Amino acid sequence: MEKKKKKVFVEGPVAPSFIADAIAKHQSKTTIGAHDIFLGQVRADEIDGKTVTAIEYTAYESMAEQKFDEIREATFSKFNLTCMHIYHSLGTVGVGELCLFVFVSSPHRKVVFEALEFVVEAIKKEVPVFGKEVFADDSYQWKVNT
Repeated sequence: MEKKKKKVFVEGPVAPSFIADAIAKHQSKTTIGAHDIFLGQVRADEIDGKTVTAIEYTAYESMAEQKFDEIREATFSKFNLTCMHIYHSLGTVGVGELCLFVFVSSPHRKVVFEALEFVVEAIKKEVPVFGKEVFADDSYQWKVNT
C-alpha cells in the first residue's frame, strides 16, 4: 500500500496531460486490476442572472494537507487499495477546467468504486478549501459545497 504523505495542491487547473501521465505510470503496477477516477470540473452555473466564469480556490493549506492525509489514511484502513492520488487546485480555474483529480487503484473493481465515493465525499465535507465563484462582471460569491 502506498500511504506516504504527498503534496495535494497544484497551482491553477489540473492539466489533462497530468492525468494521462498519472494513468500511464500505473501500467507497470501489475497487481492492480482496477482504477477509478473522479474529475471535478468548474461549471458555468447561472446564479441570480449572472454566469460563473471561474472559481478562485484558497485554503488553509497546512490544515487542508493534514485533513487530506487523514482522509487518505481512513480510506486505506477501510478499503483494500493499492494506491491513491489526490490533487486539488489553488488559484483561478476557469469554467470547463479541472479543479479536482482523485485516482484510486485496487486489485478489484468494486473496491475502487466504493473507495472513490468515500474519498470525494470526505473531501467535500471535511477539507478547508474555499471557492470564490467569479462572474463576468468581476463580482463574486463564496461557493457552498453540497
